[in-house]
Amino acid sequence: MRSITCILLFLFFILFYQDAVSQRRKNNLRISSYRGSIKSFSNKRYVGIGGGINVSNYFGDLSPKSGIVSTDLSMTRPGLSFFVEYKYAPRVTWITTLTYASLSGDDFESADPADEIAKYRYIRNLQFRNNILELSLVGKIDLFTNRGTYLSRPNTNPYAFIGLGVFYHNPLAKAPEFDQLGNPIEEAGTWVALRPLGTEGQYSDSYNVNSYSRIQISLPAGLGISFRLNDKLDFGFEAGYRILFFDHIDDVSGKYVDLGALDNPLTKALSDRSQELNAIVSDEPRDFENVIIPNTSPYTYTSQYDGNTYDVYRGFGSEHPSNIRGNSADNDIFIVTNFKLTYILGGTFRNAKFR
Repeated sequence: MRSITCILLFLFFILFYQDAVSQRRKNNLRISSYRGSIKSFSNKRYVGIGGGINVSNYFGDLSPKSGIVSTDLSMTRPGLSFFVEYKYAPRVTWITTLTYASLSGDDFESADPADEIAKYRYIRNLQFRNNILELSLVGKIDLFTNRGTYLSRPNTNPYAFIGLGVFYHNPLAKAPEFDQLGNPIEEAGTWVALRPLGTEGQYSDSYNVNSYSRIQISLPAGLGISFRLNDKLDFGFEAGYRILFFDHIDDVSGKYVDLGALDNPLTKALSDRSQELNAIVSDEPRDFENVIIPNTSPYTYTSQYDGNTYDVYRGFGSEHPSNIRGNSADNDIFIVTNFKLTYILGGTFRNAKFR
Protein backbone atom coordinates (compact mmCIF):
# COMPACT_ATOMS: atom_id res chain seq x y z
CA MET A 1 0.00 0.00 0.00
CA ARG A 2 2.99 2.33 0.47
CA SER A 3 3.73 2.37 -3.29
CA ILE A 4 0.08 3.10 -4.06
CA THR A 5 0.13 6.02 -1.64
CA CYS A 6 3.18 7.49 -3.39
CA ILE A 7 1.51 7.19 -6.79
CA LEU A 8 -1.64 8.88 -5.52
CA LEU A 9 0.31 11.76 -4.00
CA PHE A 10 2.17 12.21 -7.28
CA LEU A 11 -1.09 12.29 -9.28
CA PHE A 12 -2.63 14.78 -6.87
CA PHE A 13 0.43 17.01 -7.31
CA ILE A 14 0.11 16.93 -11.11
CA LEU A 15 -3.64 17.56 -11.00
CA PHE A 16 -3.46 20.72 -8.93
CA TYR A 17 -0.14 22.02 -10.23
CA GLN A 18 -1.85 23.65 -13.22
CA ASP A 19 -4.29 25.55 -11.02
CA ALA A 20 -1.53 26.59 -8.62
CA VAL A 21 0.59 28.02 -11.42
CA SER A 22 -2.39 29.89 -12.87
CA GLN A 23 -3.19 31.37 -9.46
CA ARG A 24 0.34 32.72 -9.10
CA ARG A 25 0.09 34.28 -12.54
CA LYS A 26 -3.17 35.91 -11.62
CA ASN A 27 -1.46 37.68 -8.71
CA ASN A 28 1.10 39.22 -11.08
CA LEU A 29 -0.39 41.91 -13.35
CA ARG A 30 2.26 41.49 -15.97
CA ILE A 31 1.82 37.75 -16.33
CA SER A 32 -1.95 37.59 -15.79
CA SER A 33 -2.59 38.44 -19.43
CA TYR A 34 -0.70 35.32 -20.50
CA ARG A 35 -2.92 33.54 -23.05
CA GLY A 36 -2.25 30.09 -21.55
CA SER A 37 -3.86 30.77 -18.16
CA ILE A 38 -7.14 29.17 -17.11
CA LYS A 39 -8.82 32.57 -17.28
CA SER A 40 -7.80 33.11 -20.91
CA PHE A 41 -8.77 29.52 -21.70
CA SER A 42 -12.37 29.98 -20.51
CA ASN A 43 -13.70 30.79 -24.00
CA LYS A 44 -12.05 27.67 -25.46
CA ARG A 45 -13.58 25.06 -23.16
CA TYR A 46 -15.58 22.25 -24.70
CA VAL A 47 -17.70 19.20 -23.89
CA GLY A 48 -17.37 15.66 -25.18
CA ILE A 49 -19.39 12.49 -24.77
CA GLY A 50 -18.44 8.90 -25.37
CA GLY A 51 -18.42 5.27 -24.46
CA GLY A 52 -16.05 2.41 -24.08
CA ILE A 53 -15.55 -1.32 -23.83
CA ASN A 54 -13.59 -2.46 -20.78
CA VAL A 55 -12.14 -5.58 -19.23
CA SER A 56 -11.68 -6.01 -15.49
CA ASN A 57 -9.30 -7.99 -13.32
CA TYR A 58 -9.57 -8.67 -9.62
CA PHE A 59 -6.89 -8.63 -6.89
CA GLY A 60 -8.01 -10.07 -3.58
CA ASP A 61 -8.34 -13.10 -1.33
CA LEU A 62 -9.21 -15.39 -4.25
CA SER A 63 -6.25 -14.33 -6.40
CA PRO A 64 -3.66 -17.02 -7.25
CA LYS A 65 -1.32 -15.70 -4.56
CA SER A 66 -1.06 -12.87 -2.06
CA GLY A 67 0.14 -9.58 -3.53
CA ILE A 68 -1.13 -6.61 -5.49
CA VAL A 69 0.22 -7.92 -8.81
CA SER A 70 -1.33 -11.38 -8.52
CA THR A 71 -4.36 -11.92 -10.70
CA ASP A 72 -5.75 -14.72 -12.85
CA LEU A 73 -5.99 -13.45 -16.44
CA SER A 74 -8.40 -16.27 -17.28
CA MET A 75 -10.87 -14.52 -14.97
CA THR A 76 -10.82 -11.32 -17.09
CA ARG A 77 -14.40 -10.18 -17.71
CA PRO A 78 -15.87 -7.59 -20.16
CA GLY A 79 -17.86 -4.46 -19.34
CA LEU A 80 -19.06 -1.10 -20.67
CA SER A 81 -18.70 2.58 -19.82
CA PHE A 82 -20.41 5.85 -20.74
CA PHE A 83 -19.00 9.28 -19.94
CA VAL A 84 -19.25 13.04 -20.30
CA GLU A 85 -16.09 15.14 -20.24
CA TYR A 86 -15.45 18.85 -19.83
CA LYS A 87 -12.19 20.39 -21.01
CA TYR A 88 -11.55 22.85 -18.19
CA ALA A 89 -7.95 24.00 -18.70
CA PRO A 90 -5.09 23.50 -21.20
CA ARG A 91 -4.09 20.29 -19.42
CA VAL A 92 -7.09 19.44 -17.23
CA THR A 93 -10.32 17.65 -18.17
CA TRP A 94 -13.09 16.67 -15.75
CA ILE A 95 -14.81 13.37 -16.61
CA THR A 96 -17.98 11.85 -15.16
CA THR A 97 -18.26 8.14 -15.99
CA LEU A 98 -20.82 5.39 -15.48
CA THR A 99 -18.96 2.08 -15.55
CA TYR A 100 -20.27 -1.47 -15.62
CA ALA A 101 -17.56 -3.98 -14.72
CA SER A 102 -17.62 -7.67 -13.88
CA LEU A 103 -15.28 -9.45 -11.47
CA SER A 104 -14.72 -13.13 -10.86
CA GLY A 105 -12.55 -15.40 -8.74
CA ASP A 106 -12.27 -19.16 -8.26
CA ASP A 107 -9.79 -21.05 -6.06
CA PHE A 108 -10.08 -24.18 -8.19
CA GLU A 109 -9.17 -22.33 -11.39
CA SER A 110 -6.57 -19.93 -9.97
CA ALA A 111 -4.73 -21.79 -7.20
CA ASP A 112 -2.00 -24.29 -8.08
CA PRO A 113 -2.32 -27.37 -5.81
CA ALA A 114 1.42 -28.06 -6.31
CA ASP A 115 2.48 -24.60 -5.10
CA GLU A 116 3.62 -24.37 -1.49
CA ILE A 117 1.48 -21.29 -0.83
CA ALA A 118 -1.34 -21.54 -3.36
CA LYS A 119 -2.29 -25.07 -2.32
CA TYR A 120 -3.93 -23.66 0.81
CA ARG A 121 -6.26 -21.66 -1.43
CA TYR A 122 -6.90 -24.71 -3.56
CA ILE A 123 -8.09 -26.61 -0.49
CA ARG A 124 -10.28 -23.65 0.53
CA ASN A 125 -12.18 -23.92 -2.79
CA LEU A 126 -14.16 -20.66 -2.65
CA GLN A 127 -15.59 -18.87 -5.68
CA PHE A 128 -17.52 -15.70 -6.53
CA ARG A 129 -18.61 -13.31 -9.23
CA ASN A 130 -19.62 -9.68 -8.77
CA ASN A 131 -21.12 -7.16 -11.17
CA ILE A 132 -20.08 -3.57 -10.41
CA LEU A 133 -21.95 -0.37 -11.32
CA GLU A 134 -19.78 2.67 -10.59
CA LEU A 135 -20.35 6.42 -10.94
CA SER A 136 -17.09 8.40 -10.79
CA LEU A 137 -15.68 11.88 -11.21
CA VAL A 138 -12.01 12.07 -12.19
CA GLY A 139 -9.56 14.73 -13.22
CA LYS A 140 -7.52 13.88 -16.32
CA ILE A 141 -4.12 15.58 -16.60
CA ASP A 142 -2.64 15.63 -20.12
CA LEU A 143 1.10 15.48 -20.70
CA PHE A 144 0.94 17.91 -23.64
CA THR A 145 -0.77 21.28 -23.30
CA ASN A 146 -3.42 22.56 -25.72
CA ARG A 147 -3.86 26.31 -25.27
CA GLY A 148 -6.11 26.65 -28.28
CA THR A 149 -9.52 25.25 -29.21
CA TYR A 150 -10.31 21.54 -29.56
CA LEU A 151 -9.36 21.89 -33.24
CA SER A 152 -5.73 22.36 -32.23
CA ARG A 153 -5.50 19.51 -29.70
CA PRO A 154 -2.45 17.20 -30.03
CA ASN A 155 -2.67 14.14 -32.24
CA THR A 156 -1.36 11.95 -29.40
CA ASN A 157 -1.52 12.81 -25.72
CA PRO A 158 -0.57 10.57 -22.74
CA TYR A 159 -2.37 11.37 -19.50
CA ALA A 160 -2.88 10.45 -15.87
CA PHE A 161 -6.16 10.50 -13.97
CA ILE A 162 -7.37 10.34 -10.40
CA GLY A 163 -10.74 10.89 -8.77
CA LEU A 164 -13.49 9.51 -6.59
CA GLY A 165 -16.23 6.99 -7.29
CA VAL A 166 -19.22 5.35 -5.65
CA PHE A 167 -20.33 1.89 -6.74
CA TYR A 168 -22.93 -0.79 -6.14
CA HIS A 169 -21.84 -4.42 -5.89
CA ASN A 170 -23.44 -7.74 -4.99
CA PRO A 171 -21.12 -10.79 -4.71
CA LEU A 172 -22.68 -14.07 -5.84
CA ALA A 173 -21.69 -17.73 -5.68
CA LYS A 174 -23.03 -20.88 -7.30
CA ALA A 175 -24.84 -23.05 -4.77
CA PRO A 176 -23.70 -26.69 -4.37
CA GLU A 177 -25.96 -29.69 -4.71
CA PHE A 178 -25.79 -30.77 -1.05
CA ASP A 179 -25.31 -29.03 2.29
CA GLN A 180 -22.75 -29.92 4.97
CA LEU A 181 -24.95 -32.73 6.34
CA GLY A 182 -25.58 -34.29 2.92
CA ASN A 183 -29.08 -32.92 2.44
CA PRO A 184 -30.14 -31.59 -1.01
CA ILE A 185 -30.09 -27.81 -1.38
CA GLU A 186 -33.12 -26.19 -2.98
CA GLU A 187 -30.99 -23.50 -4.69
CA ALA A 188 -28.52 -26.04 -6.16
CA GLY A 189 -26.89 -24.83 -9.38
CA THR A 190 -28.20 -21.27 -9.09
CA TRP A 191 -26.24 -18.11 -8.35
CA VAL A 192 -27.15 -16.74 -4.93
CA ALA A 193 -26.30 -13.43 -3.21
CA LEU A 194 -23.71 -13.93 -0.48
CA ARG A 195 -24.12 -10.79 1.62
CA PRO A 196 -27.60 -11.70 3.04
CA LEU A 197 -26.28 -15.12 4.10
CA GLY A 198 -23.43 -13.99 6.35
CA THR A 199 -20.90 -16.69 5.43
CA GLU A 200 -18.42 -15.45 8.06
CA GLY A 201 -20.94 -15.24 10.89
CA GLN A 202 -22.18 -11.69 10.25
CA TYR A 203 -25.74 -12.53 11.33
CA SER A 204 -24.92 -15.11 13.99
CA ASP A 205 -25.51 -14.24 17.64
CA SER A 206 -22.47 -16.36 18.47
CA TYR A 207 -19.99 -14.09 16.64
CA ASN A 208 -19.37 -10.36 16.71
CA VAL A 209 -18.82 -9.81 12.98
CA ASN A 210 -20.09 -6.74 11.15
CA SER A 211 -21.77 -6.99 7.77
CA TYR A 212 -20.73 -4.88 4.78
CA SER A 213 -22.67 -2.50 2.54
CA ARG A 214 -23.49 -3.07 -1.11
CA ILE A 215 -22.67 0.62 -1.73
CA GLN A 216 -18.97 1.47 -1.42
CA ILE A 217 -16.43 4.18 -2.25
CA SER A 218 -13.64 3.70 -4.80
CA LEU A 219 -10.57 5.71 -5.72
CA PRO A 220 -9.95 5.47 -9.49
CA ALA A 221 -6.35 6.25 -10.51
CA GLY A 222 -4.36 5.32 -13.58
CA LEU A 223 -2.71 6.16 -16.88
CA GLY A 224 -3.88 6.40 -20.47
CA ILE A 225 -3.22 7.76 -23.93
CA SER A 226 -5.55 9.43 -26.44
CA PHE A 227 -5.29 9.54 -30.23
CA ARG A 228 -6.98 12.15 -32.40
CA LEU A 229 -8.92 10.48 -35.22
CA ASN A 230 -10.38 13.64 -36.76
CA ASP A 231 -11.64 17.08 -35.68
CA LYS A 232 -14.43 15.56 -33.58
CA LEU A 233 -13.31 12.07 -32.60
CA ASP A 234 -10.68 10.74 -30.18
CA PHE A 235 -9.75 7.16 -29.42
CA GLY A 236 -8.32 6.39 -25.99
CA PHE A 237 -6.78 3.52 -24.11
CA GLU A 238 -6.43 3.60 -20.32
CA ALA A 239 -5.84 1.32 -17.36
CA GLY A 240 -6.90 2.33 -13.88
CA TYR A 241 -6.85 0.81 -10.43
CA ARG A 242 -9.97 0.96 -8.29
CA ILE A 243 -8.52 1.27 -4.82
CA LEU A 244 -11.14 0.15 -2.31
CA PHE A 245 -11.70 0.79 1.37
CA PHE A 246 -13.17 -2.59 2.30
CA ASP A 247 -12.30 -6.27 1.88
CA HIS A 248 -15.55 -7.98 0.92
CA ILE A 249 -15.92 -7.51 -2.82
CA ASP A 250 -15.41 -11.30 -2.94
CA ASP A 251 -17.31 -11.94 0.35
CA VAL A 252 -14.07 -13.28 1.83
CA SER A 253 -12.15 -11.48 4.56
CA GLY A 254 -12.22 -12.97 8.07
CA LYS A 255 -12.12 -16.39 9.73
CA TYR A 256 -14.11 -19.56 9.45
CA VAL A 257 -16.81 -19.99 12.05
CA ASP A 258 -18.32 -23.02 13.70
CA LEU A 259 -20.87 -24.16 11.12
CA GLY A 260 -23.34 -25.02 13.86
CA ALA A 261 -23.61 -21.30 14.67
CA LEU A 262 -25.10 -20.64 11.21
CA ASP A 263 -28.85 -21.13 10.94
CA ASN A 264 -29.25 -21.46 7.16
CA PRO A 265 -28.08 -24.73 5.50
CA LEU A 266 -27.18 -22.73 2.38
CA THR A 267 -25.00 -20.40 4.46
CA LYS A 268 -23.16 -23.39 5.94
CA ALA A 269 -22.58 -24.87 2.50
CA LEU A 270 -21.17 -21.62 1.09
CA SER A 271 -19.14 -20.79 4.19
CA ASP A 272 -16.88 -23.87 3.95
CA ARG A 273 -16.53 -25.59 0.55
CA SER A 274 -13.31 -27.48 1.26
CA GLN A 275 -15.02 -30.90 1.21
CA GLU A 276 -16.72 -30.58 -2.21
CA LEU A 277 -15.50 -33.31 -4.58
CA ASN A 278 -15.91 -31.35 -7.81
CA ALA A 279 -15.15 -27.82 -8.97
CA ILE A 280 -17.96 -25.35 -8.41
CA VAL A 281 -18.38 -24.03 -11.96
CA SER A 282 -16.73 -26.56 -14.29
CA ASP A 283 -17.74 -29.63 -12.23
CA GLU A 284 -14.28 -31.15 -12.82
CA PRO A 285 -12.96 -33.53 -10.14
CA ARG A 286 -10.78 -31.83 -7.52
CA ASP A 287 -7.24 -33.09 -6.88
CA PHE A 288 -6.99 -34.18 -3.26
CA GLU A 289 -4.18 -36.73 -3.62
CA ASN A 290 -1.44 -34.30 -4.69
CA VAL A 291 -2.25 -31.64 -2.08
CA ILE A 292 -0.15 -32.53 0.96
CA ILE A 293 -0.40 -30.01 3.80
CA PRO A 294 0.94 -30.92 7.25
CA ASN A 295 -1.69 -30.90 9.98
CA THR A 296 -4.42 -30.16 7.46
CA SER A 297 -6.01 -33.56 7.10
CA PRO A 298 -9.81 -33.93 7.01
CA TYR A 299 -11.21 -33.38 10.44
CA THR A 300 -14.61 -34.06 12.02
CA TYR A 301 -15.87 -31.99 14.91
CA THR A 302 -19.10 -31.74 16.87
CA SER A 303 -20.51 -28.24 17.01
CA GLN A 304 -21.04 -26.73 20.44
CA TYR A 305 -23.97 -24.76 19.02
CA ASP A 306 -26.25 -27.27 17.29
CA GLY A 307 -24.69 -30.62 18.29
CA ASN A 308 -24.20 -31.77 14.68
CA THR A 309 -20.93 -33.16 13.34
CA TYR A 310 -19.19 -31.45 10.41
CA ASP A 311 -16.35 -32.56 8.14
CA VAL A 312 -13.78 -29.84 7.37
CA TYR A 313 -10.04 -29.51 6.82
CA ARG A 314 -8.08 -28.73 9.97
CA GLY A 315 -7.33 -25.03 9.85
CA PHE A 316 -9.99 -24.57 7.16
CA GLY A 317 -13.22 -24.63 9.11
CA SER A 318 -12.37 -25.88 12.58
CA GLU A 319 -12.09 -23.67 15.65
CA HIS A 320 -8.38 -22.86 15.52
CA PRO A 321 -6.33 -19.65 16.05
CA SER A 322 -4.95 -19.82 12.50
CA ASN A 323 -8.34 -20.66 11.04
CA ILE A 324 -8.18 -17.89 8.42
CA ARG A 325 -10.68 -17.76 5.58
CA GLY A 326 -9.39 -14.47 4.12
CA ASN A 327 -6.87 -11.74 4.87
CA SER A 328 -8.65 -8.75 6.41
CA ALA A 329 -5.37 -6.79 6.63
CA ASP A 330 -5.41 -6.00 2.89
CA ASN A 331 -8.39 -4.47 1.12
CA ASP A 332 -9.49 -5.77 -2.27
CA ILE A 333 -8.53 -3.97 -5.49
CA PHE A 334 -9.59 -4.29 -9.10
CA ILE A 335 -8.26 -2.82 -12.32
CA VAL A 336 -10.32 -1.64 -15.29
CA THR A 337 -8.72 -1.48 -18.75
CA ASN A 338 -10.83 0.70 -21.02
CA PHE A 339 -10.97 1.32 -24.78
CA LYS A 340 -12.76 4.65 -25.29
CA LEU A 341 -14.24 6.65 -28.15
CA THR A 342 -14.94 10.36 -27.51
CA TYR A 343 -17.10 12.64 -29.67
CA ILE A 344 -16.58 16.38 -29.16
CA LEU A 345 -19.86 18.28 -29.14
CA GLY A 346 -18.25 21.69 -29.53
CA GLY A 347 -16.87 24.55 -27.50
CA THR A 348 -17.64 28.03 -26.26
CA PHE A 349 -14.90 29.67 -28.29
CA ARG A 350 -15.70 32.59 -30.57
CA ASN A 351 -14.13 33.34 -33.95
CA ALA A 352 -11.94 36.43 -34.15
CA LYS A 353 -13.50 39.55 -35.66
CA PHE A 354 -11.58 41.52 -38.29
CA ARG A 355 -11.99 45.20 -39.01
